[in-house]
Amino acid sequence: MEFRRLGRSGLSVSEISYGNWLTHASQVEEEQAHACIKAALDAGVTTFDTADVYANTAAESVLGRGLAGQRRESLEIFTKVFWPTGPKGPNDKGLGRKHIMESAHASLKRLGTDYIDLYQAHRFDHTVPLEETMSAFADLVRQGKVLYIGVSEWTAEQITRGAALARDLKIPFVSNQPQYNMLWRVIEEQVVPACEREGLSQIVWSPIAQGVLTGKYRPGQPLPAGSRATDQKGGARMVERYLRDEVLTRVEKLRPLADQAGLTLAQLAVAWVLQNGNVASAIIGASRPEQVHENVKAAGVTLDDDLMTAIDEVLDGVVERDPGQTKSPIL
Repeated sequence: MEFRRLGRSGLSVSEISYGNWLTHASQVEEEQAHACIKAALDAGVTTFDTADVYANTAAESVLGRGLAGQRRESLEIFTKVFWPTGPKGPNDKGLGRKHIMESAHASLKRLGTDYIDLYQAHRFDHTVPLEETMSAFADLVRQGKVLYIGVSEWTAEQITRGAALARDLKIPFVSNQPQYNMLWRVIEEQVVPACEREGLSQIVWSPIAQGVLTGKYRPGQPLPAGSRATDQKGGARMVERYLRDEVLTRVEKLRPLADQAGLTLAQLAVAWVLQNGNVASAIIGASRPEQVHENVKAAGVTLDDDLMTAIDEVLDGVVERDPGQTKSPIL
């Protein structure tokens, strides 16, 4: 495993992070989830990402139990706050002070830890003054319950505003967690330059485009039984945007490029996002330990310029680059 610093901070993270968005307490039974966590640990992964909203808080509990007994100082545990949890009352959502404070304490309890390494605003809250949000995060940092602050799916302008407040409050604002892969590059034009200016790194989710970049979905063929694309509760809506024959045909054309590099399609996809110097870590999920073993092999891989150019040529015309695709709902 290779490691990178998160933004301009002193925090090192594993190039491959393990995340449990659509699996733990949802698609995968707990025993299997713990087997995947163990596989990640055995492979040298030290960075684990979750959120209070995943499986309506249950995913945090599964991850906490899966990491129990590990040396806490050797792990980086990340979670997030924003989406509604619990009975969904008026203060059970968003980035107001009350919800942030209550959510942080609940996450600490579920994760079985005294502190969160990186606490992330899961989206931008248009209904709450940003000063209130950043002030609440600052208090958690000063209390020692949170070490670093990050965000997820914020625009360049929102990140710039947050960074200015973080400097005033003297708290470490170090990361953004966006969707990013060969097919979805909306952060490249505006978000990445803003983060480079402000000293933030990307921790990217969906590096294999919800499984599409593994080649499991074939043009003109039925969806594989039991795949994410057939699971209405497990991410089918996220996959839909990629399930056009035009996209799947291009993905098939990546296979010989992966073969030439000595990689599987999944490894090529994960290695591709890690070529971006502003990316500190790529989050992988898994329903089986073998998937972890395969994907972690992308760590430390360098793709040469000719291969990167060939990938661009194959995918030309089906890549989404519009910065306007980065947006947060009004709850």
